[in-house]
Amino acid sequence: MGLDSRDYYRPSGYGGFSFFPPVLKNLIIANVVVFFIQMIFGNILINGIPGDRWMDYFFALNPLGEKYNFQIWQLFTYQFMHGSFTHILFNMFVLWMFGMEIENVMGSRKFLLFYLVCGLGAGIAQTLIPPLLSQELAPTIGASGAVFGVMIAFAMFFPDRYIFLYFLIPIKAKYLITIMVIFEFMSVGNQSVIAHMAHAGGALTGFLFILLDRRGEFSGRRILNSFKKPKDVFSSGKFGRTFRKAVKKDDVEDAKFYDINDNSKKDDSVSQEEIDRILDKISQSGYQNLTDREKKILFEASRKK
Repeated sequence: MGLDSRDYYRPSGYGGFSFFPPVLKNLIIANVVVFFIQMIFGNILINGIPGDRWMDYFFALNPLGEKYNFQIWQLFTYQFMHGSFTHILFNMFVLWMFGMEIENVMGSRKFLLFYLVCGLGAGIAQTLIPPLLSQELAPTIGASGAVFGVMIAFAMFFPDRYIFLYFLIPIKAKYLITIMVIFEFMSVGNQSVIAHMAHAGGALTGFLFILLDRRGEFSGRRILNSFKKPKDVFSSGKFGRTFRKAVKKDDVEDAKFYDINDNSKKDDSVSQEEIDRILDKISQSGYQNLTDREKKILFEASRKK
């Protein structure tokens, strides 16, 4: 059984299950925008050198050493750059395929941190280990390292979910993804344009992140909240959702709930504020952390749309 093997109903609105959750959607948009910028700069000469080469020089993950231009920010910027249309198409499709459910399970904040940390772990592995193996060093670009972390998360949360290899052959996620990760570890050291060490590093980082986060030893939401000022952001949306101050988990758990099965209360006793509070809880800790009562409230609200 996986980390999230419970059966539950996912409402089709009000912040429940989404085929394009917000962080995933914005990550894909950011990657596509950067790729188009790379294409544009590739047709521009700067001091006689194509502009995309300058982008690689400053924003790709450059190796350590005097003849290279490694900068600390490159551990993040390289994750949004790609070398070809097929490169970005494959990475974004796999990110959507597996990341869609992981963001819905983790919640948007934690998923964003998880994704960036996996990319960071992949970058550190790619920067430190290849020089020890006497490999030919070159700049690294691509979201593959972070995507491998997302794949590991999917295999841990949904190990028995079937994936259709080549859209034809059904194979359980735990077997397919394990085989792919083992192949990446075995390929480390091979001379190739594929950064196998980054893939292996991203997968290992994702695995460790989830193990540490499982029992609350590592709270992604707490880290993100430490950088966030407690102020209102904005209020908008189809259902008039209000984004309010971040609250502690204890405050959410201790809040009073409406009993949707209580016949003494009418349907309209569930206010928009109550629905907004549940939506905020989903964005902070994921749909799976809702109580049965909260899920019923969302279910009833979605039926009234």
